[in-house]
Order: sequence, then C-alpha cells, then structure tokens
Amino acid sequence: MGSFFDKLSRGMKRSRDGIAQLLPGSAGSEMSEADFLEIEDALILADCGADLAQRLVTRARKQRRQPLAELRSAMLELLAAEDRAVRRPSSGPFVLLVVGVNGTGKTTTIGKLAAMFARDGQRVLVGAADTFRAAAVEQLAVWVERAGGDIVRQPGGADPAAVAFDAVGRGVARGYDVVIVDTAGRVQTDRGLMDELAKVRRVIEKAHPGAPHEVWQVVDGGTGQNAVVQVERFREVAGTTGLIVTKLDGTAKGGIVLQLCERFDLPVRYVGVGEDLDDLLPFDGEDFVRSLIPEESSSA
Repeated sequence: MGSFFDKLSRGMKRSRDGIAQLLPGSAGSEMSEADFLEIEDALILADCGADLAQRLVTRARKQRRQPLAELRSAMLELLAAEDRAVRRPSSGPFVLLVVGVNGTGKTTTIGKLAAMFARDGQRVLVGAADTFRAAAVEQLAVWVERAGGDIVRQPGGADPAAVAFDAVGRGVARGYDVVIVDTAGRVQTDRGLMDELAKVRRVIEKAHPGAPHEVWQVVDGGTGQNAVVQVERFREVAGTTGLIVTKLDGTAKGGIVLQLCERFDLPVRYVGVGEDLDDLLPFDGEDFVRSLIPEESSSA
C-alpha cells in the first residue's frame, strides 16, 4: 500500500504545493481569523468549491490549536462513500459500463481497468461501442491488447447499442469474468447522444439481466466545475454508481474529488496519476487526504 501512496503523493504534488503555499506556516499555534481565511482561499483554489470550503473551514475553527487535523477529519468524512463495495453478480460476468465525455482519459482508463482485472487472473472482454470515432476504437484495441484482454468491435458507424449487446452476450456465452463496455464521448448537453446512452444501458440489461452491475464515469480532475455538471447529467441518464478521477498528476485542482463526493454521494473507485498501465490506483480516502494535506502539516 505504501507504493500506492507514494504514486498518489507524487501525482498530487501540484495540488498539495498549491494548498501549502496558502496554509499558515505555524500549524501548531493558535490561528487567527486571517489564517482561516487563507485556508479557505487555498481550498477554493484547489477546486473544493466555495460552499464546501467554507463548511470545511467552519469545522476547522472548532479546533484552533489543531485546525488542520480537524480539517483532515472533515475531509475523510466526506469520502466515506468510498467504502461501498462494488456490486458483483452471483453468476455470469461482471458487466461494467464506462461513460464520460471526450478528453477525460476514458479510453486509456478502460485499458488500465482491463489490465488490472487481467492481473487478478480474470478473463476480460471489452466492447468498443464508441463506433463513430474510428481512432477511438483503434486506440482502445491497442490498450486492450497491451492489457491481455479481448475486444468486440464492428465497422465504423455501427449502432453502439448493437456492439454493447454483442459484447455482453459473448461475455455470457464464452464465460468471461469481466465485460467492460465503452461508450461514445458524449457531450452531456446533446439530447440525442444521451438518449443513445440510455438505449445502450437498456440493451445490456436484455443481454444479461441485472447488468450493468456498475456504471463508472471518468472525469478529468482538472476541469473544475464542468466535472460537476457532467456527473450530474450522466448520473441522471446512465445511473452512475462510481467515479474515476483522472489526470490528477497534471492539475493543482485535486479538491474536485472532495466536491464531487460531497455533492453526489458517489464513491471514487480509482484515480489516474499517469499514463502507464499501472497508474490507475484504487482510491483510498486516507491516502488521498494525506497526499493533499500531509500529516506533518497538522501536527503541533
């Protein structure tokens, strides 16, 4: 687990450094009102959101000699949703629907998920239902091959729902352990594309009753409030059950994770901190908070 924390800590360096610049230097002494305002500003700049930042600082004020320790405790409470177990079927493959807009790292994330399941000894099948972007299908095929999985694909322009149905049906018939269904990088404001996503979900259920067992949305950790809008819309249409937050190594906005958990009460399943196959890390709330505000910052 230490190696996971080390990778997460390196990936979160920009967020941590950004917050550290605004945190009071003498965490062990009693803080002034100006100090608390600095903390609030640091959280807002890290994309916690103004309302959440204010609530966190209000909580920290209750412990003036150990405010950062109290702040960390408040953050951990927000991340409690992470403890929810992934819903796995009693028989047949685990069917995972992956959604998200273009540019979030969805394709590479699916490749990393496939690699992770394969390392655990599970047979993985991926359905390439982003059929209107030939480059996306080719990219996904490369990632799945690297991961040691198999792929179901059809010619460009094919019906995404048909690809999803074929993939899940094949996964059931051939005894795969995991079926991951990719979807087009939909813009959440496009009504037609969102209707199509709802259709994909319906045909998956017909191919394997009870599926999809999980719907994970990939969001770019650096997109700020736009990530909030995306999650709100996709949850309504696709029934999102969990989040994967990518590109945390390239942003100083790691506080978006806290804001998403607080607003939507969804668990963060994984975080992405790099481009390698093993740079998708299982999310751990304590490690995340510790990588954002190191423990030594909250000690006297």
